[in-house]
Amino acid sequence: MSRTVGGVVLLLISALVLLGIVRSDDNFTELNTVVAALVGVVLPALFGVSLLRTVNQHGMRSGSRAEQRRRAAIESEVLRLAMLRDGMLTAAEVAEALALSGDEATAVLDGLVIREVATVETTGGSGMLYRFPQVKVAPDRHSVPGLLDG
Repeated sequence: MSRTVGGVVLLLISALVLLGIVRSDDNFTELNTVVAALVGVVLPALFGVSLLRTVNQHGMRSGSRAEQRRRAAIESEVLRLAMLRDGMLTAAEVAEALALSGDEATAVLDGLVIREVATVETTGGSGMLYRFPQVKVAPDRHSVPGLLDG
């Protein structure tokens, strides 16, 4: 929220400075007027737009609840998959099973590591093995319900 406020404030400052420059009697061909416009109008406007774009990219605006629900559903399916695979997964397995990109699967798994739901180990090659120590292994692997059943 503070980035949104900061972005809006910077755009307002930019607009007010522009209004002041337009209403002044200064000649726009003078160097000091051009520099004032650049410093007082263009730079705050660029930073304001930049702040508002980062807010939108990180899901802090509308749609963030839908993204949170999607993320929770994916994490739930990852945990279900971990139950089926003895509490151990790779990003490639998650990507294939849940039809995600490799980067998105890795991001979800890394998020679970950050929240201490999983741990990560490097394998002999360049791969990463994610362990879910608190996940109970499903006794009947075909009886675990999930979103991907069908």
